[in-house]
Amino acid sequence: MVTVGTFDGVHLGHRDILRRLHERADALGLPAALVTFRPHPLEVVNPAAAPMLLTPESEQLDALADSGPLSVIVLPFTPALARYSAEAFVSELLIDRYHVRELVIGYDHGIGRGRQGDAGVLKQLGEARGFGVDVMAATLDAMGAPISSSAIRTFIAHGDLARAERSLGRPYAFRGVVVAGQQRGRDLGYPTLNIQLASARKLLPPEGVYAIRAQTPRGSFGGMMNLGARPTFGEFDRTLEVHLFEASGDWYGEAVSVELIRRLRDTTRFTSVDALVAQLGQDAADARFALTQA
Repeated sequence: MVTVGTFDGVHLGHRDILRRLHERADALGLPAALVTFRPHPLEVVNPAAAPMLLTPESEQLDALADSGPLSVIVLPFTPALARYSAEAFVSELLIDRYHVRELVIGYDHGIGRGRQGDAGVLKQLGEARGFGVDVMAATLDAMGAPISSSAIRTFIAHGDLARAERSLGRPYAFRGVVVAGQQRGRDLGYPTLNIQLASARKLLPPEGVYAIRAQTPRGSFGGMMNLGARPTFGEFDRTLEVHLFEASGDWYGEAVSVELIRRLRDTTRFTSVDALVAQLGQDAADARFALTQA
């Protein structure tokens, strides 16, 4: 049993495909396999249109970890692979290499050059080559719209974390490593972890202050995060600075995963450091309240 796709985000629509994949695998007594690609195909065929990603690299594998017994096959997406016709992809990869008996795909999926292998083409190829094709209908969100990676990217880009979370089935998160910063937060009474993203292709929401929950080797912590510049100090490079509640110590080099719970406010330039500190106190109170509602 095989499914194919980028599966960026591993959202609720993807979960339905994987659920069906396992149902059919169990019914036929076959192993389940997911074939995906690195990099995202658009990075090869149309780099200008390539999206930032919801779950780059290992984030995707982590999101798939609770999907049941599953072989994840990561194909290098090369210019040569981009030139494969749908028939060549099916014949040389799905049949000859992965011995497909049944293919589970989403309603809008396309395989091969120019995505020419849509559901209709794949069903024809399946009939000719002796494998079944199970086409999944769209999974709809609460507003009746199809759940898709592109729609979730739009939600994130506009700061609509609540709708993104509903479509993902979990809070949107990013992963990174704690690196040295300028220790301004410590001087202000709110020490921060400066996070270096694990992937430059990770999609982030608009700049601002957020309530967050961090998963760390030391446990789970609530907190708040500034994403963006520090205009009060005349510093305009974008940074990720996370203040954890009830946490202390040296975190340099530690890997953390940060879940975005709620956007609290825009990045603001304050007229004085005292005004900034007062606002940070309010941010902390607002973040703690948001965490109680999550």
